[in-house]
Amino acid sequence: MDTLTIALVGNPNCGKTALFNQLTGAKQKVANYAGVTVERKEGHFTAPSGRKVQVLDLPGTYSLDAMGPDEIITRDICLGRRPGETMPDLIVCVADATNLRLHLRFVLEVKRLGRPMILALNMMDAARKRGIQIDTARLEQELGVKVIETVAVKADGTAALVAHLDANVAPHVPEIRESGDLHGDVRRILKAAVVMPTRTSLIDDRLDGILLNPVLGIPILVVIMFLVFQSVFTWATPAMDFIEGSMRWLGGVVTETLPDGLLKSFIADALIGGLGAVIVFLPQILILFFFILILEESGYLPRAAFLLDNLMSKAGLTGRSFIPLLSSHACAIPGIMATRSIHDVRDRITTILIAPLMTCSARIPVYTLLIAAFVPEQKLWGFVSLQGLILFGMYIIGITGGLTVSLVMSIFRRDKSEHPLIMELPSYRLPHAKNLLIGLGERAMIFMRRITGIIFTVNTLLWVLTTFPGKPAGAQGPDIDYSVAGMIGHWMEAVFAPIGFNWQICVALIPGLAAREVAVSALGTVYSVSGDDAAVADQLGHLISAQWPLATALSLMAWYVFAPQCLSTLAVIRRETNSWKMVGVTAGYLFALAYIAAFLTYQITHYFVPGV
Repeated sequence: MDTLTIALVGNPNCGKTALFNQLTGAKQKVANYAGVTVERKEGHFTAPSGRKVQVLDLPGTYSLDAMGPDEIITRDICLGRRPGETMPDLIVCVADATNLRLHLRFVLEVKRLGRPMILALNMMDAARKRGIQIDTARLEQELGVKVIETVAVKADGTAALVAHLDANVAPHVPEIRESGDLHGDVRRILKAAVVMPTRTSLIDDRLDGILLNPVLGIPILVVIMFLVFQSVFTWATPAMDFIEGSMRWLGGVVTETLPDGLLKSFIADALIGGLGAVIVFLPQILILFFFILILEESGYLPRAAFLLDNLMSKAGLTGRSFIPLLSSHACAIPGIMATRSIHDVRDRITTILIAPLMTCSARIPVYTLLIAAFVPEQKLWGFVSLQGLILFGMYIIGITGGLTVSLVMSIFRRDKSEHPLIMELPSYRLPHAKNLLIGLGERAMIFMRRITGIIFTVNTLLWVLTTFPGKPAGAQGPDIDYSVAGMIGHWMEAVFAPIGFNWQICVALIPGLAAREVAVSALGTVYSVSGDDAAVADQLGHLISAQWPLATALSLMAWYVFAPQCLSTLAVIRRETNSWKMVGVTAGYLFALAYIAAFLTYQITHYFVPGV
């Protein structure tokens, strides 16, 4: 039996990805389309008859007429124009049954492509609860397209769709009967097939009355984000302790089992000392993403964008920049890619330039290491973690820095016009456990691939640089002083001495350019090779707290707020703007801000705070 290839298309917030997750489960992979940074999701499942079905989750878009990368890829794959991509046998257009007035326009656009398609009418349970009456048979007749009801968040909510795909029915190309006036056709279809109650969103209205309240809205948002970052520190502790204990045990086994030599040094220093220093932060990163996924699936994120529009406009942005900037707190790369939803070029470039200032998950290992080493574990008012409060403060500093840079740019820009925010506010819904688990699994795999890919490669190179050419016989001092890395670190120390960085930090900054979190593993490798401890990954915090002054730790944290320690981010800026000039501007101003911030932090702390 031949494999059936289907493509899921639809507006954002239609439940398309939830449908994809329900159909494919864990049998999916995420990559990028060749030559672009647009995400590519592909999965598969086996129907009851044994038929294989390959599923493509195409980028969500409001229209196929726009010329953004997402729209172009969605349109080209549906038409079989994308090199290296198989044209789908069937297009499954997903529409939100609670918001057909918006989604039907896109359904008609997809129909105009003249490709075999069906309509998956999603969220039918929510539509019925709101009293929305949809005559599916009449809707099917008006559209000339097979209509199948689905509830993507329920296990049996896709049964009718799977049965249709399994029936081996020849895909039907819909007959084009539109008048050419999409809005007129949508009104005609709605009048014929849909009956709306007088009030369809009582719960949404009540929640919006609280969450979007002009007085309460902003404080509620601040409290939500505060609780998120408190949880990052407090909830992750047991899992981090377990990982630390496991790495300590593994380091002890290697130390006791292997004979002295290069192999033992590589395993203990580069693998356990380097990778172990980073993997311990996986629980914190997953907790952060857990909350971001909940806020996204619940429908709160677009409302937060609406809520912050007025505040962001004072900094020269619009609320549409909020979601890309929030995404940048996970990673600046998808955040920069998400700026494609900003149609105004001026606002898009500004958002791209400040996205690296948002505190991404790669900074968490650096911040956590320094906070845990220099900030005591104590509670304020009996329930607020001081360490979590400091971490929350680092996020606020990054956000404030980004808005300040945007404000300065708005002062000097020629175009002073204002662009109002127009966006859809989806219905509130409870996050689905399966989607959360799949999303967390994807983030865990991405993190582990970075550890086994970029970080392993960089740590291996760093180990080579810290080990060779080696200490001559009879020479004095630690071995690392006679390595390439040690020589580079001592040379750089003169440049970074005014901001309090020692030569070990200077060495760690170089591989840290590949990825920020590499700096922690690099410090672990440097101190291990220096002979401080073979299992230094587990004791790095105690080691630096004993050797560094507080001024140096604060200076390094200030450096990481601003420094563009991520070559991948700069590469994406080049791809998204098609300009090396923008890459140079971004790297230049961020390094300048980082040095100035670190200099002021170190000098003020060193001279005005006694004993540090």
